[in-house]
Amino acid sequence: MTDSKYFTTTKKGEIFELKAELNSDKKEKKKEAVKKVIASMTVGKDVSALFPDVVNCMQTDNLELKKLVYLYLMNYAKSQPDMAIMAVNTFVKDCEDPNPLIRALAVRTMGCIRVDKITEYLCEPLRKCLKDEDPYVRKTAAVCVAKLHDINAQLVEDQGFLDTLKDLISDSNPMVVANAVAALSEIAESHPSSNLLDLNPQSINKLLTALNECTEWGQIFILDCLANYMPKDDREAQSICERVTPRLSHANSAVVLSAVKVLMKFMEMLSKDLDYYGTLLKKLAPPLVTLLSAEPELQYVALRNINLIVQKRPEILKHEMKVFFVKYNDPIYVKLEKLDIMIRLASQANIAQVLAELKEYATEVDVDFVRKAVRAIGRCAIKVEQSAERCVSTLLDLIQTKVNYVVQEAIVVIKDIFRKYPNKYESVIATLCENLDSLDEPEARAAMIWIVGEYAERIDNADELLESFLEGFHDESTQVQLQLLTAIVKLFLKKPTETQELVQQVLSLATQDSDNPDLRDRGYIYWRLLSTDPVAAKEVVLAEKPLISEETDLIEPTLLDELICYIGTLASVYHKPPSAFVEGSRGVVHKSLPPRTGSSESAESPDTAPSGGPAADQPSVIPTQGDLLGDLLNLDLGPPVSGPPMATSAVQMGAVDLLGDSLLRSDVGGSPAMGGSGGSFTPAPSTTAPTNVGAPLGSGLGDLFDLTGGVGTLSGSYVAPKTVWLPAMKAKGLEISGTFSRQVGSISMDLVLTNKALQVMSDFAIQFNRNSFGLAPAAPLQVHAPLAPNQSVEITLPLNTVGSVMKMEPLNNLQVAVKNNIDVFYFSTLYPLHILFVEDGKMERQMFLATWKDIPNENETQFQIKDCSLNADAVSSKLQGSNIFTIAKRNVEGQDMLYQSLKLTNGIWVLAELRIQPSNPSFTLSLKCRAPEVSQYIYQAYETILKN
Repeated sequence: MTDSKYFTTTKKGEIFELKAELNSDKKEKKKEAVKKVIASMTVGKDVSALFPDVVNCMQTDNLELKKLVYLYLMNYAKSQPDMAIMAVNTFVKDCEDPNPLIRALAVRTMGCIRVDKITEYLCEPLRKCLKDEDPYVRKTAAVCVAKLHDINAQLVEDQGFLDTLKDLISDSNPMVVANAVAALSEIAESHPSSNLLDLNPQSINKLLTALNECTEWGQIFILDCLANYMPKDDREAQSICERVTPRLSHANSAVVLSAVKVLMKFMEMLSKDLDYYGTLLKKLAPPLVTLLSAEPELQYVALRNINLIVQKRPEILKHEMKVFFVKYNDPIYVKLEKLDIMIRLASQANIAQVLAELKEYATEVDVDFVRKAVRAIGRCAIKVEQSAERCVSTLLDLIQTKVNYVVQEAIVVIKDIFRKYPNKYESVIATLCENLDSLDEPEARAAMIWIVGEYAERIDNADELLESFLEGFHDESTQVQLQLLTAIVKLFLKKPTETQELVQQVLSLATQDSDNPDLRDRGYIYWRLLSTDPVAAKEVVLAEKPLISEETDLIEPTLLDELICYIGTLASVYHKPPSAFVEGSRGVVHKSLPPRTGSSESAESPDTAPSGGPAADQPSVIPTQGDLLGDLLNLDLGPPVSGPPMATSAVQMGAVDLLGDSLLRSDVGGSPAMGGSGGSFTPAPSTTAPTNVGAPLGSGLGDLFDLTGGVGTLSGSYVAPKTVWLPAMKAKGLEISGTFSRQVGSISMDLVLTNKALQVMSDFAIQFNRNSFGLAPAAPLQVHAPLAPNQSVEITLPLNTVGSVMKMEPLNNLQVAVKNNIDVFYFSTLYPLHILFVEDGKMERQMFLATWKDIPNENETQFQIKDCSLNADAVSSKLQGSNIFTIAKRNVEGQDMLYQSLKLTNGIWVLAELRIQPSNPSFTLSLKCRAPEVSQYIYQAYETILKN
């Protein structure tokens, strides 16, 4: 009878019966009882109450029973840590058992019990097992070290297990070597900075020797480890390649792909003139072809990897076109992948074969596949010039079939062929126009409209054709509307007399009746161009178009090099680096190919990068569409340039010169030279804030009026609570909230980034537009690990005030661009002005009097601060916390008068008189300043500070 009987009992008093059986003297009965317990555990019943009874069964010589008890232990040790300690003694004994299988079983189970209390007891047994005379025990102990490291890394390092693991790389048994390599690789992945696998030619030699005798999984571990090694020269690279090549004929596809990865990586170091290089190229083709005879899922993985290999080295498979021809019973995902590779391998030598195949595919029943096949014919025309004519005639034959989706795809690719070969195939336009009525997909309609607009002078009834599209203008998709607008403007510039009405109709539809900003903007641009300068309009709209390139879907070269280093892993199937899809990818290291040697390609090689690291380290962004934030588009989102601030010429704010305040030109002693107010000034060098000031965190837009109380701090000015600046809806899932703070002379922007999307976010950068006070980031936006979905990260971004200055409306408006791996996002926020109040803003009394008289009376403004119940001393100390200094205090007819001064980061002085009546909760604030437009914002700062 099979073990299924154990799963069929559902008696009530089961636990008690099992307890009795577990304590039975008969060995057989005990074994049966443990099997029943494991069966209950497997189906999800809670049998943790039997823990002590099951643990008692460990004291046995029966290997089967021991395995079952260990299985139970692994499952329940976490929920019963105190009970699990009872088992420690048995582990220690089992690790000294004469039977190596029991020693290995004990050490394996120890590694699987993830309980902190127990781990320290297991160090001694593990140390013995790592030096055991039986290789089976040693290889099991090696893996146990990696598991233990995951539970308590510090303990493993303190106990010296990592050094023992490194010694095991020189072990005489290949399986021990493979497991030691696997364990070290696993540990190194979670600690990228530690140089655990310190590979040198001697250890590489040992690994290569072990490679021949390992199991297939052992070989994969060793090959993956070799792929991370950097040979010192091309001779060493060649000798490693020679010893790895036999793995290409292995039956396991994972071993083959790992070997291919090593060879592809080291081939970078071989000169193309070497005979061996040619031999290696020839040897790489057959194993890749063989992978395509496996089951469809494996074929797909192989094809995704081959797609990368073909982009890097097309010469490997250039003679193997036939294996990528589609079989009738291939699943669609395999068909589409093969099609992609066929186009990549298409060349003048095999184009006839490829076209014949593609024409066949275009008559298949699978719609997706047919579409891709028609597109492929167009791509071949663009890639192989000699075949363009045959491709066009093939496409025309397909259009004659009148199959709707075939016709639409054909028109889309013919548009690209016209772009690549202007004035060559325009004779086919008549045939295309016959099919106008059948087009119902936006991309095909847009392509046809482009063709009609571009070749309007060759089509007699172009205006009628475009007018027919215009009838349902508002029902069309944006892509079609934009294309139609441009096409009619082109038509007007070519035939102005006949199409005046048509162009006016489309411009009013686009500008007055549309709510799409892109369409409206383009409509207005054309309207202004046509009305002000038709000649310029002609030059802009009918300009020569650049030819399109052959392969538009190639993977970007640096990404391709990184993906080649990940052949045979998920990254090579997704065609994305691991950091894009590994959650919390703490251990993801960016890999790159070794620099090329002995070849003219060195100009592009990574070693031309500065010694600091990879060349393209600084994120830079080219936004794809216009944005009203003007200057933000010209900003390079790299880290800000640090350095001494430039002498800034005075910036005009309205009629008053904000920066040319006479109070700025005070000499070192502090007595200003009273005089004219023109000229330029040099701001004091702004100190860069420490990256983490630990400021209380809070917000922007609503802050100035947010009276609900933030956090007061001893060491700095008032910090408003955080508000949401960029909602996730507007930023593809990225939510940004924040506030501004000033701590010990340093301004910072305290941000919380939250990822509410389904994909990982990385490569963050930030940039500010020019603003009234030159606020700019003083350091790059430091997000140390990619941001996983539903994760938040708090960041303190230090700011300085040495950026470009431009008067904003309102004055404290700040426009921000944030970039990540998904897109660039824009938002604007208002910063409270008190973050700009500097620490040396206390004026001397004489100076205050002289300046107050010197500033004209029309520059004085009065405000009321209502509902404030503080007394004069409390007001004074509260304001001093935010760098508003009280210079004198008088009592006039029962009223307290406070005379105060403050100075902004750009050197503007503001003088204040604050009247406080003990019984009245309303204060009167009078402000005098040479730049009166700041007064309103100073009053808001007073109100914010006093009421929070």
